[in-house]
Amino acid sequence: MANASGLVAPTVPSLKRRFSPPLGIYRSAFWFYDGVSRRALCFSAAQAAEKLSPAQPQSRRLVSKGCKLVGCGSAIPSIQISNDNLSEIVDTSDEWISVRTGIKNRSILSRQDSLTALATEAAQKALQMAEVEPNDVDLVLLCTSTPEDLFGSAPQIQKALGCGNNPLAYDITAACSGFLLGLVSAACYIRGGGFNNVLVIGADALSRYVDWKDRGSCILFGDAAGAVLLQSCDSEEDGLFAFDMHSDGEGQRHLKASMKEDKTDSELGTNGSLLGLLPKGSSSYSCIEMNGKEVFRFAVRVVPHSIELALEKAGLAVSDIDWLVLHQANQRIIDAVATRLEVPQERVISNLANYGNTSAASIPLALDEAVRSGKVRAGDTIATAGFGAGLTWGSAIVRWG
Repeated sequence: MANASGLVAPTVPSLKRRFSPPLGIYRSAFWFYDGVSRRALCFSAAQAAEKLSPAQPQSRRLVSKGCKLVGCGSAIPSIQISNDNLSEIVDTSDEWISVRTGIKNRSILSRQDSLTALATEAAQKALQMAEVEPNDVDLVLLCTSTPEDLFGSAPQIQKALGCGNNPLAYDITAACSGFLLGLVSAACYIRGGGFNNVLVIGADALSRYVDWKDRGSCILFGDAAGAVLLQSCDSEEDGLFAFDMHSDGEGQRHLKASMKEDKTDSELGTNGSLLGLLPKGSSSYSCIEMNGKEVFRFAVRVVPHSIELALEKAGLAVSDIDWLVLHQANQRIIDAVATRLEVPQERVISNLANYGNTSAASIPLALDEAVRSGKVRAGDTIATAGFGAGLTWGSAIVRWG
């Protein structure tokens, strides 16, 4: 069974006896833990068969393909809502919101706008920066909790991009942790599946699931899309140093948007007939329900610990980090995590004030702005972490470029 570090327990006794390092198999990929570099390496079954040949000496290190971040892009809707605008519809003020969250503005999609189009725009910018053609994309991962199709929106992005080779495209649903999970998934496809170019897109339109009369939640969320291109490289250039991921279903009650229960017609089911038990076929989800205090406590507790675990796996210290890029949920959370890790404020990237909480889009959106402004440069080491509904959380230590 795979654990949070990406390692898998040994399942083939003969291999376990032959090799002392931890080794495991997950579907068609083999995981190997390199005790020297302290990294989990993933490679295909074909690669593993060659590398685990009895003819090779036992001391030989296993080498897998690496991956690196080579392009990013973002897109935001044209409608901007300020704190003052919100004070016209709920009992709040710019000062009340700013002090408690750090948010000043947020952008939202209009009823005519499409999240798919926004995600496509972000993906196009990432491809342009990476100088990669759509036909060279091997996989599109859309990290979203608000798809415009129940069965997923990623294939529509693949179509809009003009990927003529019909690469696989699918959605990943993990709320505000979604982009991080997509990033790690992309790395696994490259390291173990032979993929060369993987688009990871974080895009959400939570404004469509906000109760605009609830000042506790409507002030927080905005819509956006961000994307990165992960590209294969030699293992020596690998840019994903380590990761750490978790979930805890017990915390679901603190942050959720559950399916609404449809009441069947009173005329149906009075005699216990099957017809009276069937859903009406108009299912929908409730608005976001959040216990802000509990989510705050959760985030400031688990996020620093997760980053510390990822750093330990990477063999790095906090002082090795050039930038801290967290999910942009609340400025108080960002500040608390930075303080716990002893990361100076000048090395913390935050654009929360301008966009609010954009869920899965927040990390790639912040990264894209930092790269295009010249703040983040090639070779910089970044500690990033996502956390949110599920409850889910995780972190990754990556190098840009």
